[in-house]
Amino acid sequence: MIKRQQIKDLLKSTAFDTEVTVMGWVRTFRNNQFIALNDGSCMSNIQVVIDFNNLPDELLKRITTGAAIAVTGKLVESLGKGQSVEIKATSVEILGDSDPEKFPLQPKKHSLEFLREIAHLRFRTNTFNAVFKVRHALAFAIHQFYNERGFVYMHTPVITASDAEGAGEMFKVTTLDFDNPPRTDEGKVDFSQDFFARATNLTVSGQLEGELAAMAFGKIYTFGPTFRAENSNTTRHLAEFWMIEPEFAFADLEDNMQLAEDMMKYVIKYALDHCKEELEFLNNRLAEEDKQKPQNERSELSLLEKLDFCLANDFERLTYTEAIRILKSSKPNQKKQFKYLIDEWGADLQSEHERYLVEKHFKKPVILTDYPADIKSFYMRQNEPDAEGRQTVAAMDILFPGIGEMIGGSQREERLDRLIQRMEALNIPQEELWWYLDTRRFGTAPHAGFGLGFERLVLFVTGMTNIRDVIAFPRFPKNAEF
Repeated sequence: MIKRQQIKDLLKSTAFDTEVTVMGWVRTFRNNQFIALNDGSCMSNIQVVIDFNNLPDELLKRITTGAAIAVTGKLVESLGKGQSVEIKATSVEILGDSDPEKFPLQPKKHSLEFLREIAHLRFRTNTFNAVFKVRHALAFAIHQFYNERGFVYMHTPVITASDAEGAGEMFKVTTLDFDNPPRTDEGKVDFSQDFFARATNLTVSGQLEGELAAMAFGKIYTFGPTFRAENSNTTRHLAEFWMIEPEFAFADLEDNMQLAEDMMKYVIKYALDHCKEELEFLNNRLAEEDKQKPQNERSELSLLEKLDFCLANDFERLTYTEAIRILKSSKPNQKKQFKYLIDEWGADLQSEHERYLVEKHFKKPVILTDYPADIKSFYMRQNEPDAEGRQTVAAMDILFPGIGEMIGGSQREERLDRLIQRMEALNIPQEELWWYLDTRRFGTAPHAGFGLGFERLVLFVTGMTNIRDVIAFPRFPKNAEF
């Protein structure tokens, strides 16, 4: 195949009157003369000028929106506004036709709901070109951040027999015949005859296995797919999503908070430095969207200002108990404007409470610590009871504007007796997690870690409002298309 140049390089080039070849997809074709061509290398198109008098009508008819073409011609200074260079074509070859009557992406504004229905084509729009370039940059930055700090990248199992969260909302993995599964004498499904000879599920977290590796390597992180069979159709939930989960030994809650804050600032800065064109486009897109909303629903900060705001401010750190005090006396609580009113210590905070603390009270990202043990997982380190005898754990949640909870983590319970005591209280069988308990039997050490839902990070950095728009092919209740 002929060597081709990328449009992003040609748009910066000053090598005028040299012959170039580009290949891409037609965005628009005006007046049988001007082709806006995009090859995915950047958001911008390059203008191709053709001499329609020297091209057969049959070829001109095939230059339609969505068609893939190869163009050879001279790179020249553009006489028009909006671009510095264009290509004066000497030859045009159709690589792949696109029927204009059937191609669903026409040169007009499409709703995000419609684009979800054609997720296999939505990458070709400017919005999704920008979103997925930012997603790529954030994923790269995550790996770079941990690599620079000596963390080992671990691939934890996708198929597991344990439920790290204790939520029970997991997808089952089986090869048994659904219509006629083998049964035990008690009439239950006999999983001993299944592929793994036991009941297995898709993982909800790599944390427990990550802890095992941290007890050998000192510092590890996972970055992989996780699954929740939660029947939720909100704009913030997916059935399949990606998680970043560092675990590191000889660390306490303070170390955990610092690592999480450093990571968030690092990856946001990386996106700002490497995705200027994309973020400016998304910033303008969000500003246009905001204009359609009532004044009281508009964002106080633009997307770029919000990202800079997270870099410029140290994250506010306070305990759950202090947060409850602030929320109880807040105006929305006093005036019963919260959907879930805060009336007592022990309440599980909702997104509206988290966003109030971040956006209204402190006006900066917030790290909440020391939650009641009753609303947190069994593996979190138990604090000594407070002055009122209440049991808390060394947990932390990081709250961000517009999102609420971005990161959840804790110092892990390294004391065997305390861990067993907590598992017994929650009826978690010790024999199912014998391997996890072994790390507390053989060389136990203080350690900590957290989980970051990658799509929530992408949602925040891109300013998109629905999590289904920041993953290529979203999986949610009653939908597994593509």
